[in-house]
Amino acid sequence: MHPVVARVTERIVQRSADTRGVYLAGIDAMIARKPAQDRMGCANLAHAYAALPGSDKFKVTVEKAPNIGIVTAYNDMLSAHQPYQAYPAVLRDEAAQRGATVQVAGGVPAMCDGVTQGTPGMELSLFSRDAIAMATAVALSHDVFDGALLLGVCDKIVPGLLIGALHYGHLPCVFVPAGPMGTGLSNKDKAKVREQYAQGLVGRDELLKAESAAYHSPGTCTFYGTANSNQMLLEAMGLHVPGAAFEAPGTEAREAFTRQALRTVLDIGKRGSRFTPIGKLVDERCIVNAMAALLATGGSTNHLIHWVAIARSAGILIDWTDFDELSSVVPLLARVYPNGDADVNQFQAAGGPAWILRELLAGGFMHADVMSVNDGGIAAGGQGAPA
Repeated sequence: MHPVVARVTERIVQRSADTRGVYLAGIDAMIARKPAQDRMGCANLAHAYAALPGSDKFKVTVEKAPNIGIVTAYNDMLSAHQPYQAYPAVLRDEAAQRGATVQVAGGVPAMCDGVTQGTPGMELSLFSRDAIAMATAVALSHDVFDGALLLGVCDKIVPGLLIGALHYGHLPCVFVPAGPMGTGLSNKDKAKVREQYAQGLVGRDELLKAESAAYHSPGTCTFYGTANSNQMLLEAMGLHVPGAAFEAPGTEAREAFTRQALRTVLDIGKRGSRFTPIGKLVDERCIVNAMAALLATGGSTNHLIHWVAIARSAGILIDWTDFDELSSVVPLLARVYPNGDADVNQFQAAGGPAWILRELLAGGFMHADVMSVNDGGIAAGGQGAPA
């Protein structure tokens, strides 16, 4: 471990001792409770399971099968979240094959800064993170779930989902991404049309044509903004199925990752082989790993706000001095637009998160001895990366 990374981590541990202790005590008290089927009143359970098909109702009430809650940011206006429309059916099918049940516990709002920038709607953007955190907590407050799958990609959505989930830190949770759209009009060519429009050389129709060629289909925008930085950080924290971040929507591999997320949340449940509640997975080392991954990839500066709030939700106290000290030693390993010419699809083709994690672990800039939703631990996220 690099001495600066070790020092920053230890400082965070010491600073957070009291708040983290209180947080973990609360988690342990929740974990110690009986399952919902034995703990809650019959009327409560009847309301919770009333809409389930008869076979699922039998599974969850009589067989006491695991019941997984989905919190989704699906809407069909935003390209990054439109693919989530099909996910509940896929996850429900996979759960049926595994003897489990699935319920969509709730939805969260999802807005796009790319749509609202320059308009009054942009004033809601940062506030939406806390609305999303609250909506996540509302969804999970029904308290009949053995784990949760969190479906979200973009700017404030992932931080909001994570903050909300950490308030139910006794639950195993897996984030389920949707992937980026294919590479469209290059950033260089798009910028050229914008310049021509500003000079009066082309009209609004030509400008809209260029913008629509850049942002053109379902999936995340392909530049390395907050949305795609979210995905990199979740991989570094061990909250994704490894390799899931930047697989395109609609592929066989994307469906395989989605199905694996369901199998994973069952595996890390109390009745699985390796119980891994999210509140214990997200510890001080996990937060430092996310910070290192952000710095190494030149990710969104919005995370200087978001990850302070995320850490605090787990009883962990970080501040910008921690980022600053880590930035003095963590190397910059990738230049993805707007920090370079490549987009996230090119980043993925060059090795993507797996390569970044492998290099950071090898250099002692990340903690390897951390929990992960993956059986192989965080180091498994670096496997398969090109040499």
